[in-house]
Amino acid sequence: MGATTAFPGAAGTEARLPDVEITSAFWTRYINLVIDKVLPYQWAVLNGEQEVDLPPDPGGNPVDSYDKLNHSIRNLKVAAGEQDAPFHGMPFQDSDVYKWLEAVAYALHHRDDPQLRRLADDVVDLIARAQREDGYLDTFFQIQWKDRVFKRIQQSHELYSMGHYIEAAVAYWQATGNEKALEIAKRMAACIEANFGDGETQVHGADGHPEIELALARLAEATGEERYAMMGRWFLNIRGQDPDFYDNQNRADGWDRDFFSMIRDFPRTYYQAAEPIADQRDAQGHAVRVAYLCTGLAHIARLTGDASLAESAERLWNSIVRRRMYITGQIGSTHVGESFTYDYDLPNDTMYGETCASVGMSFFARQMLALRAKGEYGDVLEKELFNGALAGMSLDGTHFYYVNPLEADPAASAGTPDKGHVLTHRAGWFACACCPSNLARLITSIDRYIYTVMADGTILAHQFIASKATFANGVRIEQTGDYPWDGEISWSVSNPNETPVRFGVRVPAWSAGQYTLTVEGEQVTDGVEDGFVYIEVPAGADRFAVVLGLNMGVRLVRASNRVREDAGKVAVMRGPLVYCAEECDNEGPLWLYSISGATPTEAGYRYDPDLLGGVGVVTKAAVRAQEDPCDGPLYLSAEERGISELAELRMVPYYTWANRADGQMTVWLNRS
Repeated sequence: MGATTAFPGAAGTEARLPDVEITSAFWTRYINLVIDKVLPYQWAVLNGEQEVDLPPDPGGNPVDSYDKLNHSIRNLKVAAGEQDAPFHGMPFQDSDVYKWLEAVAYALHHRDDPQLRRLADDVVDLIARAQREDGYLDTFFQIQWKDRVFKRIQQSHELYSMGHYIEAAVAYWQATGNEKALEIAKRMAACIEANFGDGETQVHGADGHPEIELALARLAEATGEERYAMMGRWFLNIRGQDPDFYDNQNRADGWDRDFFSMIRDFPRTYYQAAEPIADQRDAQGHAVRVAYLCTGLAHIARLTGDASLAESAERLWNSIVRRRMYITGQIGSTHVGESFTYDYDLPNDTMYGETCASVGMSFFARQMLALRAKGEYGDVLEKELFNGALAGMSLDGTHFYYVNPLEADPAASAGTPDKGHVLTHRAGWFACACCPSNLARLITSIDRYIYTVMADGTILAHQFIASKATFANGVRIEQTGDYPWDGEISWSVSNPNETPVRFGVRVPAWSAGQYTLTVEGEQVTDGVEDGFVYIEVPAGADRFAVVLGLNMGVRLVRASNRVREDAGKVAVMRGPLVYCAEECDNEGPLWLYSISGATPTEAGYRYDPDLLGGVGVVTKAAVRAQEDPCDGPLYLSAEERGISELAELRMVPYYTWANRADGQMTVWLNRS
């Protein structure tokens, strides 16, 4: 699949990542929450020390056999021969430990915590003891199905789980220099390389859940070994080449010996395997799988210079962002298969919007930015960070959402199976617990999402997160501001080099045409180039000042009228934040409210430091229809309009919903 040599792609964006200290009040709070509360809580759960009540699985997986204790760490000890117990959990249970380890790696960058590092080192040692001689590691198969290794990869998640370890190993090695962590990953990759490929005795297919592709890209970029990138490209290109591959494997393994019988007969599009990647025109199937696959596409395309993969990544990006994405950045329109449906089908009250899918879209957007300096990628990344992903965790750090609706009603969730997957309060854990640890690793790695350094040395400032950054070439940038509450962002750039540095500042699409930019006190009027304004920082410059002013007025947004569910409705936004109305602030039912289509003003906005950890609140004049009497006529003459009254509708940022009283919530509002 490729020689073990350094290659041009190895000097990629990971190698050019700046060292960043986060100073943003908004994100520092979340980073500290993850380090102080989330990681210890998740460790207690994974180690079987914290009881959890599992809600019905939103994806429809059975949870009857699960008790209140999670045994992910115990599974590793059993695989290592240190305990005697049955396997417990989902086939991909190991991945929750690996994502926790990756989050710890990023956390150690923010704060030196010897106790946390010792705990993580012990986990790495345990993983090393659990790994087989040949590099294979999956406790589900090592404990329960030794004879079925790589025999049913449509459902097994073996490469998915090992991919998550490879990601964690790269991060932990980069953070701590732990060579054992990296060596485990290399042995794992060697096992995969030996078992998958075009050889007669090798497996000629890819895991039903993409992940190994993006993991191998990270391993290639971290180590400089081209073989890993080429292996990742092979997995991308083999997908869909033989549409019958999964059926043939399942039949050989025993047609009815499923790990997930419910997904065996899903269409091949569910696994992105109905046709080769180059022929796939739309984002189809399981939303998280699509996001992970696309992340791998963009990353491998950049590392290998493969234009076809880059074209596929761009094509699938457009399918998602132009026709299949919610206003909050969430993806996945149905709980059936946790999947995309069809263009412009974006229901708000039955949607899925899995937290992992928003995390995956953050990964995808970051890799697309590394491919091409395009502001839209930064816009979507911002949308995910402040809305779609962040909504997945409560403000106390110990409760989580798997499903993230844009309209919710406790009575509807309890009363109809079609909405049973929609919770109106976050859960402590899940039988399929991919989301909590995924969100933890995103938040602790937020410093990696602020800047992108392009191949020509251009520095893109695309996320507005106050911080201090030092780049590999000696450039230092201090970013200040109180975003997302305030729209003035300042950069102080020091360039010690003998040549100028090109500095690109993203102008968000929501503020295009309504922004100011000053450089060293002088206003810049040059136009926006694909979402960025470029400035030349002179050689030897010290504290070169750049200030961006964004229009932070409250604004109303409508969906394309191709979206049936949002016809005649508007959403409220301010800056990057989507707002919602909750029943705890407004007398229900919320569907009785209508707001004027006129653009609101800042007079309806105020920052409340004592509410929900400190948030901006929007109050909008509204009309509220009087609710018809219970047991009155079910249908009335349209001329009997009923009584309406003036009201005020109070709205909070969507990411904060369901942190107070249980009740209705809606993002989209009737337009009067």
